[in-house]
Amino acid sequence: MTALTQPRSAAPLSQAMMPVRMIAGVAVADATAGTVIAALGASLAAGQMTRLAFVNAHCVNLVRRDPRYRDALAQFLVLPDGIGIEIAGRILHGAPFCENLNGTDFVPRLLASLREPLRVALVGGSPGVAERAAAKLAASIPAHVYLPISDGYFGADHAPVLASLTTARPDIVLVAMGVPGQELFIADHLDDRHGRLFIGVGALFDFLAGNVARAPRAVRALRLEWLWRLGLEPGRLWRRYILGNPLFLLEILRDKLRRNRTAA
Repeated sequence: MTALTQPRSAAPLSQAMMPVRMIAGVAVADATAGTVIAALGASLAAGQMTRLAFVNAHCVNLVRRDPRYRDALAQFLVLPDGIGIEIAGRILHGAPFCENLNGTDFVPRLLASLREPLRVALVGGSPGVAERAAAKLAASIPAHVYLPISDGYFGADHAPVLASLTTARPDIVLVAMGVPGQELFIADHLDDRHGRLFIGVGALFDFLAGNVARAPRAVRALRLEWLWRLGLEPGRLWRRYILGNPLFLLEILRDKLRRNRTAA
């Protein structure tokens, strides 16, 4: 693995190489998947350290009440995920983002686009899920080596996971611990000893392992995957969507009103 040169305090890739839009104090990149993949590929080739996150409406709701999460995201290249962020772009900036870049689709596309064989570590998920996700990735995108490191239930004892990453020397580390836990873990504990590109991937491992079914393509095309997931896990997700989505829109409208008053 190429020695890393970018310090932990360096500006996120988005601020240096592509336009961003501010959503609830978070700089969200406004770029196509192709542009982001090219930038990440160049960053990897240069041995630079990059942190990558995805934000949806639920993430924005968390940002508003969790300063640690908001501050952590300032260290990441942040990509727009879902129709809520698209609506926020329209309301606050007059147009949607260039492209919806949800992690479930973007991360496999990124891996498939990176031609150089890389070492990809997986951290997170329930016991056994990282191994099954790694096997699925190896079957579908065989150019890389996939290294299941740990499930996501190591609690405050980070040392064994960090030691395993240091020994494995991966190029990319996929972290599936949910928001904001995965971003806080990446920001607080992972640096150039552990990899070059760190990505918070949410439920990706569960989708790859077959624990959670993706919505049919027609549902995804209608931008209703959130409704599909609510139907699959109503007990866990009803607060996020039934209560969270209206709250998200209300706060975005308040942001718009505050901006208009300031500009008047």
